[in-house]
Formats: sequence, structure tokens, C-alpha cells
Amino acid sequence: MAVELTMPKFGLTMSEGNIVRWLKNEGDPVQENESVLEIETEKITVEIPAPVTGRLQKIVTPAGTVVPVGGVMAVIDPDK
Repeated sequence: MAVELTMPKFGLTMSEGNIVRWLKNEGDPVQENESVLEIETEKITVEIPAPVTGRLQKIVTPAGTVVPVGGVMAVIDPDK
């Protein structure tokens, strides 16, 4: 079953984040806790890790996109 990678919330006032760049491409294997992308908020820039080991099945939102907290950024297939 596919796992959605969503925009995390880093602070009480955070409502969105900007995807700075993808560190992995669609189809790439990923390990749990391996950095997949970099996001920027009003206060920090941080790399976001994969929640599971698998394959980056689909990048839903490209670099340069502003995503609301909880918004889907990518889908990881843990069965691959």
C-alpha cells in the first residue's frame, strides 16, 4: 500500500512550506529516514526524510511549489 509524504508542521503558526528541491527522482529507491526533499518555511530550511523504505513512486508537487501543512508532496511504494 502506497504511503503519502505530506508537508509536516514545524511550529504552531506554520501553515505552509515551499519545496526548494527534490533530492530523489521518481522511481528512485529510498531508505526509511533518508532525505527525499528540502523544504523552506518562514523560519527554517530542512530536509524531509522518507517515512518508509521503498521506491519514490510519484512526485505530486514539483520544486518551487508552496504546499499547505498536510498537503501531499509525494507517494512512496513500500513494496518495491
